[in-house]
Amino acid sequence: MGQLETRNLTKIFQDSGQEIVAVDDLDITIEDGEFITLVGPSGCGKSTTLRSIAGLETPTTGEVYLDGQEITDRKPKARDMAMVFQSYALYPHMTARENMAFGLRMATDLSAEEIDRQVTETAEMMEIGNLLDKKPGDLSGGQQQRVALGRAIVRDPEVFLMDEPLSNLDAKLRTQMRTELQALQQDLDITTLYVTHDQTEAMTMSDRIVILDDGRLQQIGTPLECYHQPVNQFVAGFIGSPSMNFFEIELNTQGEPTFVHDGFEMKIDEDVLTDVEGHESLTLGIRPEDIEVVKADARNAITKQVQVAEPLGEVTYVHLEIGQQQCTATLQGDLVFDAGQTLSIRFPQDRIHVFDGQTGNALRNREPPARDDIEAFAEGQVDETARSDA
Repeated sequence: MGQLETRNLTKIFQDSGQEIVAVDDLDITIEDGEFITLVGPSGCGKSTTLRSIAGLETPTTGEVYLDGQEITDRKPKARDMAMVFQSYALYPHMTARENMAFGLRMATDLSAEEIDRQVTETAEMMEIGNLLDKKPGDLSGGQQQRVALGRAIVRDPEVFLMDEPLSNLDAKLRTQMRTELQALQQDLDITTLYVTHDQTEAMTMSDRIVILDDGRLQQIGTPLECYHQPVNQFVAGFIGSPSMNFFEIELNTQGEPTFVHDGFEMKIDEDVLTDVEGHESLTLGIRPEDIEVVKADARNAITKQVQVAEPLGEVTYVHLEIGQQQCTATLQGDLVFDAGQTLSIRFPQDRIHVFDGQTGNALRNREPPARDDIEAFAEGQVDETARSDA
């Protein structure tokens, strides 16, 4: 078992007589074997939360539970947790074998032979068996990271705690290690709490995401729930790259209901009106990939000049100025755009998000994508190929 829980967790620091609330009344429950990622901007409280759970910080108020037993006041070594740090925290004078064995020597009564056996087995699993006699200074960043992970794995803990363990790696290696780490966690089936500011890591690795801002919980959900159905404008803007586009709008109900912005007017259907009616100020949100290219005379078309086009191969980011606001559209990569070119786009009503302009709370979210039948999808692709060949 490895169920982890925080109840009303609060951590307040004192700075020159002023209180700084790093974590504010946080309630989260992580089920046994679940991979949960804490994500948010710098200073949001994610590392402080992790350190409080590990016992490296003492909560001001609130409790931490492991498998239903309170562990708030237990020392770190008595919590049956293993932590992987951003800096790897390897002892430079020890070999990789000695670094991996250190925790077992300090915290268990295992014999030297049994410790060596466990270290060797873990090293082979991590594909670093040939590096065990090398010291950290002789290892690359990726190899050091594997040793640090191996040191945590060899202890066979109830919970893994990981504080941005991939942030010191280059982009290509980070992508590789992200996949390997996810596969490893699934194989080991160990409860994992992972801290990162990288939303790509959060989206690709997690069973669920915990999104924090200014020490407060904003949303807990699966990656796709947080992406497609954010509870507020902060979550909508933080999750996703490029970020969601936002436009401050007014609702005009004289005649056909219409969203009015300095750079466009958008006629809306009855279901949209039902969700937003009665709110004085509104913010419209649309993700870049949900924007459509349409003909200039299409309903709700917005015709503007391309400011900048960024071709990436698979997709092209097109930047437009709409009413003195920047708008980014993610379009297919085989479309070629030039700066100054006129382009007509549209915000499909089934994909827009609308937020209360004062509270930021979501009033309307796009419907989540349906789970496609893979066989039917594959057949459709075959049909498309046949038509193309014909």
